[in-house]
Amino acid sequence: MTDDIRTTYLEAADAAVHLLATEQVAARWDTASVLDGMTVGGLAGHLARSVLQVEWFLDGEVGHGETVPAGRYYGRLAGTTRPDSDLNVGVRARGEETAAAGPSVVARDARDAHARLVTRLPAEPADRRVAIAHRPGEEMLLDEYLKTRCVELAVHLEDLALSADLPPRVPTPCLAVAVTTLFSAARDRHGDQAVLHALARRERDDREALRVL
Repeated sequence: MTDDIRTTYLEAADAAVHLLATEQVAARWDTASVLDGMTVGGLAGHLARSVLQVEWFLDGEVGHGETVPAGRYYGRLAGTTRPDSDLNVGVRARGEETAAAGPSVVARDARDAHARLVTRLPAEPADRRVAIAHRPGEEMLLDEYLKTRCVELAVHLEDLALSADLPPRVPTPCLAVAVTTLFSAARDRHGDQAVLHALARRERDDREALRVL
């Protein structure tokens, strides 16, 4: 699984690097994206962070915090569906902060980070941990963290491509990891009975249990 998830992540990150470098994304940088409240540049900055942040976290210090699996990482998020939640306000702000450097710099930085990760990730041990900087006290095994980045890449590769009038191209293995991870998050957040209703008894799905983000 270690080699598989790292290969899957790197493939999806490569797709993001190529999308970020397109003329279509650069030309629409300051225009509205398909996501309310985010410019194309802000969305591109958010996508780029799924490459940049892996390297940042690998360079960070690791203590002895709680180890959180990928499903619980998302299951514990609060305010995912409210645009004005602290979570989503922070996401937009960080995306715009990254985007402020401009399309060429964002594309270059993501490309360079990806090139380093191609060498670095295969060399990391299976028990490698990273600290989650924005959630003090929580840590993840590297491979579990990469599952969360596959979720972000799968979702936002499509968002950014549609915002730039390009056909979405999300690698199939990345989609599979994203779906599995978000399904695990739905179970963690709502419990199996609610998820069963969402899958097989929609008339009883009063929680929208499959909606995670």
